[in-house]
Amino acid sequence: MTSAPRPPLSTVLAGCTMVIAVDRRAGELAAALERHGAVVRHAPALTILPHIDDETLLARTRELMEHRPDIVVATTGVGFRGWMEAADEAGHLDELLAALRGARIVARGPKARGAIQQAGLTADWVAESETSAELGEYLLAQGVAGRRIAVQHHGSGADGLDDLFEGAGADVVSLTVYRWGPPPDPDAVTRSVTDTANGDIDAVLFTSAPGAAAWVGAAGSAGVLDGIRALVDAERVLAAAVGPITAEPLERAGLMPLVAERGRLGSLVRAVVGHYGAGRAPSRETAAGRLELRSSGAVLDGRFIPLSRTGADVVRTLFDANGAVLSRPAIQRALPRSGENPHAVEMAVARVRDALGAGVVKTVVKRGYRLDLAEPRVSPA
Repeated sequence: MTSAPRPPLSTVLAGCTMVIAVDRRAGELAAALERHGAVVRHAPALTILPHIDDETLLARTRELMEHRPDIVVATTGVGFRGWMEAADEAGHLDELLAALRGARIVARGPKARGAIQQAGLTADWVAESETSAELGEYLLAQGVAGRRIAVQHHGSGADGLDDLFEGAGADVVSLTVYRWGPPPDPDAVTRSVTDTANGDIDAVLFTSAPGAAAWVGAAGSAGVLDGIRALVDAERVLAAAVGPITAEPLERAGLMPLVAERGRLGSLVRAVVGHYGAGRAPSRETAAGRLELRSSGAVLDGRFIPLSRTGADVVRTLFDANGAVLSRPAIQRALPRSGENPHAVEMAVARVRDALGAGVVKTVVKRGYRLDLAEPRVSPA
């Protein structure tokens, strides 16, 4: 029996088209956004490939059961859970948990801590910055010489912890539980970056640094990274990251993201909903009320109004002019689907007026059109 759909929580994201560049838990994230009115497109830039049948992982797991670790380092939630699942599949879970209970367990962030707790263990320390650098500094300060350290790595490996601890005299057992693979649908990733550059996407959400780096790389390969950067700078596209580590590849590319306060999907959703709900998207005060852009329409005085693609292009062009008068040819150049039809602009403006009502687009005789901005209020002397 199919369960009934969950009722919407709000319409804050109505009119927003959002790309989630996520493989794991994509359905959960999409459902949370859709309950606030968003239209969600999936474009995972990488795939997580589990090492369930990896003999090296199982051999090192057995090694830890025979010679128990003093310290266990968990760098990712998905990786630590995958390790437990691999041990369970091989019939070693109870013995592995018994070996880990006597160790000091440290986590790189809240997602890793959550996975540790889910396994019935307790994290003794969690890196506030969610970085391997802070985790390494903490353990070096505690002293690791002569200690046996099990390090669970994230999919891209190369976090420097093995070399750091070995250089300080530790006996390191390295465990890579999953690795990153190619995107499941490369064409979907390419479409997502080109559509973002064309203004058809309102927000792109990221939950891992490798995934963010791969999406940025796809934008570069498609030749649209500069266009996306310009839209992010203009706050017309929102890049959102689940935490500071995920944000790093975006920041390096000049796509300054909204960063969730806590490294969890729920926090990411709340940050995005809060961004739009608090009116942080660019807006103009018109004679008909506050106007905000959405990829599929406009929010006028708190109400989303859907528009055709051409209508949205007209409103976006006038919005960017910020009250300046635009001639009909200038507006027509922003309507790539209009061709050479001399009446295309008049028809498009008429449809926008029908949808938004009076007080948004004003005709300036013999000159063109402008956004009808509200007069600034003058405080009494």
